[in-house]
Amino acid sequence: MENRPILVLAIDDSRSALRVLEATAKIAGFEFHGTTSAQKGLELAIEIEPDVVLSDIIMPEMDGFELCKTLKKNRHTQLIPVILITSLDARDDRVRGIEVGCDDFITKPVDRLTLTARIRSLARMRRLTQTLDDAEKVLESLARSVEAKDGTTGAHCDRLIREGKAFGTFLGLSRLEIRALSRAGVLHDIGKIGIPDSVLMKPGKLDSGEWEIMKRHPVIGAELLAPLSTMVRVVPIVRSHHERWDGGGYPDGLKGNDIPFLARCFQLLDAFDALTTERPYKRAFSIDETCDILKRECSEGRWDPDLLPQFLTFLEQNSPEN
Repeated sequence: MENRPILVLAIDDSRSALRVLEATAKIAGFEFHGTTSAQKGLELAIEIEPDVVLSDIIMPEMDGFELCKTLKKNRHTQLIPVILITSLDARDDRVRGIEVGCDDFITKPVDRLTLTARIRSLARMRRLTQTLDDAEKVLESLARSVEAKDGTTGAHCDRLIREGKAFGTFLGLSRLEIRALSRAGVLHDIGKIGIPDSVLMKPGKLDSGEWEIMKRHPVIGAELLAPLSTMVRVVPIVRSHHERWDGGGYPDGLKGNDIPFLARCFQLLDAFDALTTERPYKRAFSIDETCDILKRECSEGRWDPDLLPQFLTFLEQNSPEN
């Protein structure tokens, strides 16, 4: 965890209660901010981005349940852990606290050592989550920069995100699989960040040496994502989305069911979007024309022959935007 002190924000309409929490925080070496106003507490949460929020439940301006719910709805504060502190001990109150998203629930009188330990634990998780979130945002920005270099791709990534969710849902995939398929919409070509512009932006046909360089981008992309545990399901898609069912693809020459299933799903989404989008070197094909092309390519060994019919049914039922 970072070396800076844990930053605690406490919200309680009782000044004496705030003084007790402040003393506990200072003994533990935490940085402390406190307010008796729930509204001011919401503003401070955005301004100072605390590691943990402590909130009383019974307050006149806004109760702790509503405050917690508001924090968890705001994208700037939704990942900040919230501990609700109250004299209430009813089961229904604890259930309600969990329902609005609170991360812990402590009953008064608070044991100092227990509160300190829980703050440390939640702050540790907050900073780990924040680090992962920051890393993912950087990776997405890199991937978007690759897309931006090619002015012909338009909203390619955004379409793949949307259709990845829809196709995954159609197939009955798990929540985590659908999320991976959607994330691949942005990250599938992130490895092109490691391809020289002289190759990536070349207007004409690549020669054999340049093509070998270009074929490295799935491996580069997979290696960029591999250190993040949150990308464990995305990495195989990024590495294998240029493989072919007949084994003639790259980078590993995988064949048939050895190609990860999610990569096979993504291949069809990517190919469909490319075919139905206008480029300087081709017109946008209609959905019927695109389906005929996909069928022909499947007969030539490019696509999973069991998955393609499901994809075509998906297209019939969903009519994705072009």
